[in-house]
Amino acid sequence: MVTADSLRFFLHVARSGRLNEAARVLGVDHTTVGRRITALEKSFGYRLFDRAPQGWRLTEAGTRLLPRAEAVEAAVTAALESHDAAPDALTGTVRIVAPDGFGAFVITPHLVDLRRRHPDLDVELVTATEHGSVSARHFDVAVTLERPSPRYLRSSELASYDLRLYAIDGYLAASPPLRDLSDLRAHTLISYVDVLLDVAPLRFLSALPHRQHVAIQTNNITGHWIAARSGLGIAPLPTYIGDTDTSLRSVLDDGFTVHRTYWLAVPRDLARMGRVTAVAEFLRDVVATNRHFTVPKHGGRDPQRGVPGGR
Repeated sequence: MVTADSLRFFLHVARSGRLNEAARVLGVDHTTVGRRITALEKSFGYRLFDRAPQGWRLTEAGTRLLPRAEAVEAAVTAALESHDAAPDALTGTVRIVAPDGFGAFVITPHLVDLRRRHPDLDVELVTATEHGSVSARHFDVAVTLERPSPRYLRSSELASYDLRLYAIDGYLAASPPLRDLSDLRAHTLISYVDVLLDVAPLRFLSALPHRQHVAIQTNNITGHWIAARSGLGIAPLPTYIGDTDTSLRSVLDDGFTVHRTYWLAVPRDLARMGRVTAVAEFLRDVVATNRHFTVPKHGGRDPQRGVPGGR
């Protein structure tokens, strides 16, 4: 028999890919999880997972079941929230996925504000600059650099921002002069590891009029920032990082300013859940009060629903 509880076991295995991890979260042993999945597959009459030493992966049938199981989970959670919670009280866990710069430098400093508003709400913040963090759909709210597919998500523009070049005075004083962009060829540039970069908006070196050698590559923007402020070289940084660090100076502003946009995405089946909409509103409030961001008209909200608008 297919029940909401059996679908809960299915979802935890689908999200973790491992029985032991699903068992840990569910508070049971792994054999129990295995039996529940086997029973669910017998009820449906087909396999939901391919078992492999590397983990359990969804079959085509399991992939089709996933959004329907998530819709059941969301309905059950919403019902429990409305029954158990006091008015305006939010409980449970919200997982936020965001690029590492936005997560570390924008969200994290303001989590204290979210905590004050909703002291019983638990937050998981996962930072990564890669497509997989969003395409896997293991999140409740996501901030992305590219507008995600609308198939299972509601998305809207969150805010726009600028990238500029930054270095410390000590590095600049000991290096060749910088008069125009072509002079960058004589400097140590810091950027992402190119072969690991799969997010097109971060390939900002294409904005340069020449082919630029990147001597220092690291896969997260916190590394870029630390390298620049240590005097290692010049790093392209969002202004919300570079302009707020008094040890850094922006260079070649007239020749290099790259505009980028963050998008806010919520799974369609979670779009009306109280804790999810609260976190989405929190993120919009954070960028609206930060002078380094430009927010869209209406703040990107759907005026009819109060949750992220757009497709």
